[in-house]
Amino acid sequence: MMTTNPLDDDKLHEECGIFGIVGHGDSAAHTALGLHALQHRGQEAAGIVSCDGRLFHSQRGLGHVSDNFGSQAVIDALPGDSAIGHVRYATSGKKTIMRNVQPIFAELSFGGVAIAHNGNLTNAKTLRRDLVRRGCIFQSEMDTEVITHLMATSRQADVVDRLIDALTAIDGAYALLMLTEGKLVGARDPYGVRPLVLGTLDGAPILASETCALDILGATFIRDIEPGEIVIITREGIRSLKPFRNTQDRFCIFEYIYFARPDSVVEGSSVYEARKRIGAELARESGTPADLVVPVPDSGVPAAIGYAIEAGVPFDLGIIRNHYVGRTFIEPTDNIRHLGVKLKHNANRAVLTGKRVVLVDDSIVRGTTSRKIVQMVREAGAREVHMRIASPPTTYSCFYGVDTPQRKDLLAARLDVEAMAREIQVDSLAFISIGGLYRAMGHEKRNDEMPQFCDACFTGAYPIPLTDQNGGNELEQLSLLVSNG
Repeated sequence: MMTTNPLDDDKLHEECGIFGIVGHGDSAAHTALGLHALQHRGQEAAGIVSCDGRLFHSQRGLGHVSDNFGSQAVIDALPGDSAIGHVRYATSGKKTIMRNVQPIFAELSFGGVAIAHNGNLTNAKTLRRDLVRRGCIFQSEMDTEVITHLMATSRQADVVDRLIDALTAIDGAYALLMLTEGKLVGARDPYGVRPLVLGTLDGAPILASETCALDILGATFIRDIEPGEIVIITREGIRSLKPFRNTQDRFCIFEYIYFARPDSVVEGSSVYEARKRIGAELARESGTPADLVVPVPDSGVPAAIGYAIEAGVPFDLGIIRNHYVGRTFIEPTDNIRHLGVKLKHNANRAVLTGKRVVLVDDSIVRGTTSRKIVQMVREAGAREVHMRIASPPTTYSCFYGVDTPQRKDLLAARLDVEAMAREIQVDSLAFISIGGLYRAMGHEKRNDEMPQFCDACFTGAYPIPLTDQNGGNELEQLSLLVSNG
């Protein structure tokens, strides 16, 4: 039995989504619905912690949200008018185990605290080693647990001041929710790498990774939480703090390319429209004579629409996706593994036969799935197959909360574009340039100024110190990074 669908292994994965609500009688049910909307951000595990005054209640499990929160009995076991939830995607090669499922909960001297975290702390190993020397006992492998120990050992009296103490000590990218008795607290790292939004439903404030989690409830979007901002939500209202030094905003540009749901609005921009603009810019940069533009579903669809409109080439669904492939399934023998891609994608022969086809996808990571899809399209009768990618070549690993292969396994880190084209067996291959990507986002990328986004996976320009990685080889570095979601 396989616990991770290998058909998804050739994509980068956002490692979690978070949702919280306070002051609503159906807090657990609404949190479960919010997590359903955020399922794309993490599909290995899900959890909810609720609070009914002084008592906290927790339900966590491996698998999808529906696997764990699909019954009224489970929701009834989460009473209270406040709750936070988390969906997680496990680190590549690391088995998901229950002790690594969030939200985490701890009883500290001031009372109970639950934390859900999206991102990655780049000095977690260093801090953890120091905390263990001071007598702290860790129950999980998650770097999120470092935050609870830093709070527990803080000399501040107020819970929010303890959280600020903890966040001041850490490096990394994070959007974080904390639930205590009567309080829901949200925080973003000073660079704003990971997203977090504020909304309201029937007067109850909500914090979530994306606006699509508000839409599913009919909630109203209020605003993005700002980089470096901490919001404290109680029944008396919402208070905002900005306790950290000002830095250049470096929101993760891959949220627009792939991670976020296309129906979300992120940092004031529609993800769907951003992807169409990226596709249009890709056509302007690297158009080629063709009869048909075909998306690699589903993530390549908006960019392919933009490409087709700009290039004046018909758009059609030359590849059909099977949406009913689960993340856990059995492959009985090695003899049928090569058929695996057809469990998820099948070529639409009637559309492809005899055509010069432009395939549009969001990224190439290892290249294994791209090669199989190209082969499938050729076998369906395509006369030429050209591939256009709606991101620059992914040449560096991410250390800020994204599941990324080691750099040696990234196709673009090993081969130039011409060699990559030969590897995946296309007639031509082109990626959007980093300048073109910025233009599509309404910015001009100049070499003499700070980037407006985190684009480290393309450029290697890491905005946040990689404390734990200094002095070690990459394999060791990656093994020390523990996914918190």
